[in-house]
Amino acid sequence: MMKKGRLNYITTLILSICLLLVVFLVSILYGEANINVSTIVEAILHYNPKIEQHNIIDEIRIPRNIGAILVGISLATAGAVIQGVTKNSLADPSLIGLNSGAAFMLALTFAFYPTAPFLMLMFSGFIGALLGGVIVLMIGRSRSDGFNPMRIILAGAAISAMLTALSQGIALIFKLNQSITFWSAGGVSGTTWPQLLWAGPVVLISLSIILGMSKQLTILNLGESLARGLGQNVALIRGVTLVMAMILAGIAVAMVGQVAFVGLLVPHIVRYLVGTDYARVIPMCAICGGILVLIADTLARMLGEAPMGALISFIGVPYFLFLVKRGGRLS
Repeated sequence: MMKKGRLNYITTLILSICLLLVVFLVSILYGEANINVSTIVEAILHYNPKIEQHNIIDEIRIPRNIGAILVGISLATAGAVIQGVTKNSLADPSLIGLNSGAAFMLALTFAFYPTAPFLMLMFSGFIGALLGGVIVLMIGRSRSDGFNPMRIILAGAAISAMLTALSQGIALIFKLNQSITFWSAGGVSGTTWPQLLWAGPVVLISLSIILGMSKQLTILNLGESLARGLGQNVALIRGVTLVMAMILAGIAVAMVGQVAFVGLLVPHIVRYLVGTDYARVIPMCAICGGILVLIADTLARMLGEAPMGALISFIGVPYFLFLVKRGGRLS
């Protein structure tokens, strides 16, 4: 049975990677300017800046697609970590204040440093995510029963509303409506290679740290008492993994804006496919998160640059309500 389960996981992983590659290729092929496969190969191997299609491929579509994948990896992995640490299947970076906190700090950064480099935007996003997440988790944690799922959701809704209102107030005072509107809608259309050179390594390092602690996350997800009984340092595991999740959420918001429900949808789908072992959940969340955001961005581009966040919300909101009705369970 163990060999069969492992074979099924490897098969699922390989199929998911193949699907990601197919979606990546299709996303490059189709858009306002349709491109054939031979042109893509030529643009990659023999780039010529004088050819318009080469510029579209190398400077717009490939960076945009990689950006979408990084955002999907970040949000899906952060969601899986938060759900595991808090034992709350309804948790999501956008629902516990991470996204709104990051957006609030980005609004402050735009207000006082309009020409801030992307590295500073990443750092601001992390600090904001840390601010929002810590406030929500402190309110949602009880001394008697740990993290209370309903209290976390209510605190997340309240703190997110407050931080969003503050962001909008800053936008009005400093006349940042255009920038804030772009971040609120969510989109990777402006992703550049320099941004990816900063964001990519940070995302991969954070993902590696979380994956390295996947065994401890699996044990913690079974309960704090059991984890302590098995000699696990619960405070260290929770602290390190949550900080990594906040870094990932901050980077995602800095790149794409406030995109909700990726961190809610993907971990549920992945646990249905591969079970609850975080050594399997984390890699699959990274791949499936990339697929979801890349598909949403491709559809948004085909619809005339529609807000990507809105497209994901069309799926995410009904699914969230379904989970609430089920008490956070799929069955």
